[in-house]
Amino acid sequence: MKNQRLRNWLTISLVLIDALMVSIGFLAAYLLRYLVPWPSPLSFGARIGSLVSLIVISVIVILFTLFFNRQYYIPRALSRVDQLYSVIFSVTIGTLISVALTVLFYSTDFEIPRAMILYAWLLTVLSIMLGRTIFSFVRIRLQRRGIGRDRALIVGSGEMARVVLQRILWSPQLGYEIVGLVTAGENERDFPLEDMVAGVHVLGGVQDLPGLIDSEDIDEVIIAIPEKGHREAVKIIALCERGEVSIKVFPDIFQMVATQPTIDDLGGLPLLSVRDYAMRGYLLMIKRLFDFCAAGFILVLFSPLILLVAIAIRVESPGSVFFVQERMGLDGKPFKILKFRSMRNDSEKSGPGWTVDDDPRQTRLGRLLRRLDIDEWPQLINVLLGEMSLVGPRPEQPYYVEQFRESVPRYMDRHRARAGMTGWAQVNGLRGDTSIAERTKFDLWYIENWSLLLDVKIVVRTIWQNLFGKDSTFFE
Repeated sequence: MKNQRLRNWLTISLVLIDALMVSIGFLAAYLLRYLVPWPSPLSFGARIGSLVSLIVISVIVILFTLFFNRQYYIPRALSRVDQLYSVIFSVTIGTLISVALTVLFYSTDFEIPRAMILYAWLLTVLSIMLGRTIFSFVRIRLQRRGIGRDRALIVGSGEMARVVLQRILWSPQLGYEIVGLVTAGENERDFPLEDMVAGVHVLGGVQDLPGLIDSEDIDEVIIAIPEKGHREAVKIIALCERGEVSIKVFPDIFQMVATQPTIDDLGGLPLLSVRDYAMRGYLLMIKRLFDFCAAGFILVLFSPLILLVAIAIRVESPGSVFFVQERMGLDGKPFKILKFRSMRNDSEKSGPGWTVDDDPRQTRLGRLLRRLDIDEWPQLINVLLGEMSLVGPRPEQPYYVEQFRESVPRYMDRHRARAGMTGWAQVNGLRGDTSIAERTKFDLWYIENWSLLLDVKIVVRTIWQNLFGKDSTFFE
């Protein structure tokens, strides 16, 4: 109950912050229009009363637009890019309605300068995003101090329970405090009570749930036992319903698919769509055009720096400036990937191998290039040639592909899209020597949920993480 009251206060605070930021945006737009006498000078003070009315109407309408766009439901984790999309949409619709209402009610008193409307739209978007960034910063800092965190129990001891546990432990911004694990066996425990999993205590079996919910003041129970079946999950939910807790279930359907299922309609009969490739038809042409234009622009813009890096590599160690290696791309076809050479010439004399942190095969310059991902820049040439995309699953060597296709379900489905310089798996922390199965799930989710805005989001997150560190969570 205490957390619910806090969430209510947070929502009210967010509404007040948005109202303040919308007012600041419109007032700043009026002042900017007055200070910039284009296309004609604006008489200051002649329309103050109507301006106040415009601001009041704009605040009310934009807040309602944000509300109907679910911007006052505070999720545990929201990408800043996704939030920016929603804010731009809400402010655009809200501004148009506000201007229309103001003209309707004040048509004889207030001729709204068109330049001011443009300023108001831009400044309102920026001010709302600034306010929400400050709000998120404060909320996350409070949660990290234990204020407003939800006390959670995880039910399960198998692979899925461990995956859920690790994801929560790695993501403190989600606002969870893991109290402990409850094993899935109804009449026996999979672990002794004194055992710990990833530093979290095993508190008992499912029969102990009602008592644990009360004694540990639990806010949320996460059930992660897809291997146990539906009947077992229903029994556990029934035990949890005795307490006033939120219940979330990790469903077994997610073991079979990597995408987010959607509901289709078959003459009134609901169907669960679990596999639908988004990149097809004219959408492929749009993605290719975006890749070609962006890669060409970046190559021209950074060509002096690329030349300096090439010269530095040549000066530091003998050998080619570029590292060329065969990788597997679209439809499983091999191609030659280009990188700036970051290792010694004899780095693969014993065969291919994963690159690890502080790899002794790296040169001093190469270590810096890899840390900043500058070694990947020559792949822009692969993008221009159509062998790669800016965003997509990272390509692997054929040697590894033959291994993974035998052990990782749906691994070859990754090759339904062009390989990418960066990808959804990479911006979510799955780089280098990490779980291939987990990376495959993220890659398949990207392929089946692709949009141009998603590509932009991944590129922005990649740039942010390269500038401020791989663990930066600003865009999470």
